[in-house]
Amino acid sequence: MKDVIERRIRSADAELLALSHRIHAHPELAFEEVRASAWVAAALADAGFDVEHGCYGLPTAVRATVGSGPVRVAICAEYDALPEIGHACGHNVIAAAAVGAGLGLAGLADDLGLTVTVLGTPAEEGGGGKVLMLERGAFDDVDAAMMVHPAAVETAAMPGSAVAQFDVAYRGKPAHAGAYPQLGINAADAMTVAQVAVGLLRQQTAGSDRISGVVTEAGSAANVIPDASRGRWIVRTESLAELDALKGRVTRCFEAGAMATGSELSISALAPDYAELRPDPALLKLYRANAEALGRVFPDLPGGAVGAATDMGNVSHAVPTIHPMLGLDCAPAVNHQPEFTAACVTPAADRAVLDGAIAMAWTAADFAAERR
Repeated sequence: MKDVIERRIRSADAELLALSHRIHAHPELAFEEVRASAWVAAALADAGFDVEHGCYGLPTAVRATVGSGPVRVAICAEYDALPEIGHACGHNVIAAAAVGAGLGLAGLADDLGLTVTVLGTPAEEGGGGKVLMLERGAFDDVDAAMMVHPAAVETAAMPGSAVAQFDVAYRGKPAHAGAYPQLGINAADAMTVAQVAVGLLRQQTAGSDRISGVVTEAGSAANVIPDASRGRWIVRTESLAELDALKGRVTRCFEAGAMATGSELSISALAPDYAELRPDPALLKLYRANAEALGRVFPDLPGGAVGAATDMGNVSHAVPTIHPMLGLDCAPAVNHQPEFTAACVTPAADRAVLDGAIAMAWTAADFAAERR
């Protein structure tokens, strides 16, 4: 069966790599993945999947199912990009590998005892698409969930952190900066006070905590007291259990900016909180053996550090889940750099598409065999 799965995937290599390159060439932001989701849905429909495009209240979500076996496996496809730097996290590779795994299992699912569902999950980069889909029942009938993700280095278990993402806005009062500055309330100063407070707070947080942000608005003319400022911020901790406490401390930094300047403060969540990733050990063992059988090598890496975050973390708290990283051998380029964007359409990335597809499909087959 594994030989058949591999042949099916490799026979579709031109189609899968074309899909990866097409998504890469047409990056779409969170919840705007109209073309990418349609291409994923079409490829799965052509392979015999029962496809629903636009589901769970999300126009760019996809649910494609094949087979009727008792063991139910979900394979997740991401396809959103980042502003300005496009697919600098390689979601084109993720989507094509997920489709490839689906193609490999289509036609064999019943013999393997599987029901295979490929889920197109929008807005991983800050929108929490999987969290919304989880809340709306997308994973209710799933025994295991999996996906692969490109990175600079091969990693079986990504050290994913818990994350909160929010928008901060101050409202002040404009005035002539030269003639009547005393009549203004400087919203940009409020953001500056908050940034200084956050910088000082970092000295008193755990070494694994991360606080990062950007100012997106802070006035437009030097001779006008800025009456509005805005920024986007991210708080990371090792677990959801620690996240609320750190969020409270960061919130007080922004409240300090409002108090110091007299500005009005508003804070709004940009997405649901992401939970830390909890890879399932048994499922991960199956995947690693299959990846190594394809020639993938997992170097020994230091563990314990908070890494990137993913909304797959929330899924991992609900069902057995894996989220391994496929190394592209592109160091020093790493995720979220323009150089990594370029690395995601190289021969190494193309190999990752096929290896990821085969390894996931083999893992689904092994998982079903163990459950029968």
